[in-house]
Amino acid sequence: MSVKRFAWLLLPLILLVTAACSGETYEAPPADADVNVAVSILPQQYFVKKVGGDHVSVLVMAGPGVNPLTYEPPKGQFQALKAREIYFLMGIPPETAWLTDIQEAAPHIQRVDISQGVSKIDNDPHIWLAPRLVKIQAENIAQALMAADPAHEVDYRANLEAFQVELDRLDKEIRQVMTENGAEGKLFIVGHPAWGYFAADYGLEMVSIPEHATDAQLQELASLATRKGVETIFYQRGFDEESPAKLANMIGGRVVPLEPLNPNWEANLRSVALMLAKSVR
Repeated sequence: MSVKRFAWLLLPLILLVTAACSGETYEAPPADADVNVAVSILPQQYFVKKVGGDHVSVLVMAGPGVNPLTYEPPKGQFQALKAREIYFLMGIPPETAWLTDIQEAAPHIQRVDISQGVSKIDNDPHIWLAPRLVKIQAENIAQALMAADPAHEVDYRANLEAFQVELDRLDKEIRQVMTENGAEGKLFIVGHPAWGYFAADYGLEMVSIPEHATDAQLQELASLATRKGVETIFYQRGFDEESPAKLANMIGGRVVPLEPLNPNWEANLRSVALMLAKSVR
């Protein structure tokens, strides 16, 4: 084993010990792949692994059970970025708060914004929830990996092509679900407005409950829900759950969680599509 390879294998252990000594234990995933990267949220990990396959190791900043908007990464997690060559940015608000610490901990790391080329609606950051937009993000990921690891360009291109086919198939399946359930043009109500791109692509209308909604605002939404025959109010764990519950109670309906950060990205979108299609019939 070369000295360089041995040093890279030791680095995660060194970072773990350093973090523990500072009182902030963080166990980073191994940084022993051809390209070692970091991402902000779990769906990005799904995309990077689809394109990179076994050639990449991925560190996720806001992991399972974490609300990225309120998450404060420990110092040890920032230190673990020393062993990463690329940070794939998504263009979400927390990245701005983390940027200074990222630069201080890993000034060498290449920052690649995978939202480049995506046409955003009202600066909505939830671009990972529409397969059509994920195709653009996957292309950005592939370009960065090929530049960082040209020896495996053929693999990255093949993986990208296969992923694009999967995304087209998923898009077609979701459209079919909406058509079969007569969902086009129908309205759904959410506690957190994460599903705007999904709604726009599949002919739905998303209405979100205002942050810190007043009783008057909830009453207005209840009247809308009654007129439109809405019986299900969707919410996101880690965000305001009280207002969706109150609204559901006002209309005699139910609350159901939608999870935009589910790491099983493709299966999650299929499940969400079916839930929304059935709820707006």
